[in-house]
Amino acid sequence: MAVNVNRSVSDQFYRYKMPRLIAKVEGKGNGIKTVIVNMVDVAKALNRPPTYPTKFFGCELGAQTQFDSKNDRYIVNGSHEANKLQDMLDGFIRKFVLCNECENPETDLHVNPKKQTIGISCKACGYRGMLDTRHKLCTFILKNPPENGDGGSAKKEKEKRNKKGKDKENGSVSNSESSTHNEFDAPDAVDGEDDDEDWCEETTEEAQRRRMGEISEHAKNLTLSDDLGKTLEERVNLFYNFVKKKKEEGNIDAADKDLRSEAERLDVIAMGPLILSELLFDENIREQIKKYKRHFLRFCHGNKKAQKYLLGGFECLVKIHRDQLLPRVPHVLKELYDADLLEEEVILAWAEKVSKKYVPKELAKEIHAKADPFIKWLKEAEEESEEEEEEDEEDDADKEVEVVYDSSARELKVETVKPIKTKEEEDIDIDAI
Repeated sequence: MAVNVNRSVSDQFYRYKMPRLIAKVEGKGNGIKTVIVNMVDVAKALNRPPTYPTKFFGCELGAQTQFDSKNDRYIVNGSHEANKLQDMLDGFIRKFVLCNECENPETDLHVNPKKQTIGISCKACGYRGMLDTRHKLCTFILKNPPENGDGGSAKKEKEKRNKKGKDKENGSVSNSESSTHNEFDAPDAVDGEDDDEDWCEETTEEAQRRRMGEISEHAKNLTLSDDLGKTLEERVNLFYNFVKKKKEEGNIDAADKDLRSEAERLDVIAMGPLILSELLFDENIREQIKKYKRHFLRFCHGNKKAQKYLLGGFECLVKIHRDQLLPRVPHVLKELYDADLLEEEVILAWAEKVSKKYVPKELAKEIHAKADPFIKWLKEAEEESEEEEEEDEEDDADKEVEVVYDSSARELKVETVKPIKTKEEEDIDIDAI
């Protein structure tokens, strides 16, 4: 699965992608190690040697690293999870890959071992600057400059001059004209049919339609990427129109993934449930919760802010269908709670304060008053579960404590004893009961 090189960018059309790190733990005991299976592919996407991120992991974790370039094995000693290494890779990308000006990953490193400096240049914006060499990895980079860096190009230039010197000594180059001809001589044709090859563009109607489709798709992507520059209100309206169009086309039932993707693209995930409540719910909300549960879960699961917006959307719905929904407030809240769209903590926090953010304060008070039975039930259920846990803990403690009377002692002693199993208890086969 590919992820954005700069994972702080949530744009799904971000073109700089890299494979997600795959880590495999091998060995046991002191010999345990983590092999980064696809380090070559990840490094290629970052335009850095695979030894750099591997060594970076070693520096950050305080672990030894091993490189086997022939077999593409890059190893960090110890047991490390892939998610942990992926987060650590983000730090490497910020320090050694992204441009300091435009945060674009199209950069090259320029290593000067003599001056002990590491420069970075961006192909996108033209930025040129120096890296902070205080990180431990910089010592490794200075000793092992990238092949495409200044050190590598200087080496190639030196080899080229040496080669020219040898050619002159051997008399292979008679004059500058012949030297130029040898250096830039065009390759011979593979066969004699190259002149007959057709290099013109295909002009059939089908080819033209295909090219127009490609142009339209590129234009669409450019338009979509510009949407993030709009105000929050404009982006919310775009998402509203997107959901509305899906509903009018009759594609809303299977569009849960598309809705989530569009909300991510527009950066309005938290406000998603507010829009969905307005377009997907009416006075028959109890049945609709079951129908569109999957749609709301894509926004509300583990997202407390989105759950608060869902409660706001429900208040707005009560305002529209007051006669039908106001008496059923506790039942609807129970349905939302049972469907895992609202967490207990969010509901109790909502119940503590009456807000006029979505509806007039008088109506908000009525909604809270109607919700009182459900809130009390929720608190009692929470208290009962806590009491049961405490009782279980006390029972476990009682089983291990026994009062022992000693005639020679003046006071009773409390001793902790282990329960002794009788032979009959040991012989009982639970499966046979």
